[in-house]
Amino acid sequence: MKKGILTIIILIVIAVLLGGWYVRTNNTLVDMKGQSTKQWANVESSYQRRSDLIGNLVKTVQGAADFERGTLKDVIEARAKATSTTIDANNITPEQLAQFQQAQTGLSSALSRLLVTVERYPDLKSNQNFLELQSQLEGTENRINVERNRFNDLAGEYNIKIEKIPTNIIASLANFDPVALFSSNPGSENAPDVNFDFN
Repeated sequence: MKKGILTIIILIVIAVLLGGWYVRTNNTLVDMKGQSTKQWANVESSYQRRSDLIGNLVKTVQGAADFERGTLKDVIEARAKATSTTIDANNITPEQLAQFQQAQTGLSSALSRLLVTVERYPDLKSNQNFLELQSQLEGTENRINVERNRFNDLAGEYNIKIEKIPTNIIASLANFDPVALFSSNPGSENAPDVNFDFN
């Protein structure tokens, strides 16, 4: 009889220990995924800041210079496309991230063309509002890069954690899937060509 009670006690202790381990590991994974989701919101916030600034930049440029309308139109269209592409923060797939990144790259490219075109207009370059907006855009691009790197750090740690033994058992049982990471655009490893010929 005493042996049977001892066996039951040992089984209960093992079950409690395993249950505690499961709960702790699950909570750690929930926390890590939550941190990467929160960081994704910071990435989107930085992109939103850029989008808001672009409206002001376009208005300033329109009011201060009459220049190549095609460039300005490209920025407006790229901004619309970039703001219409969204991602579910709780389910970031590589496909969604690639589509989002492509839209944002299109906007960055259009902005670069706008800023280069503006170099032809000395009055606009000396306009204090334009200089301030240009500075804000540069700062925003830096923020976007910082937030994307932080997102990659948090999501990367989470992705590593769900692959490690024995955590991968709980990750599999509780359906913790990997989070897609930002990667550079194709060709970005090459130095860009700089061309100041406006003819």
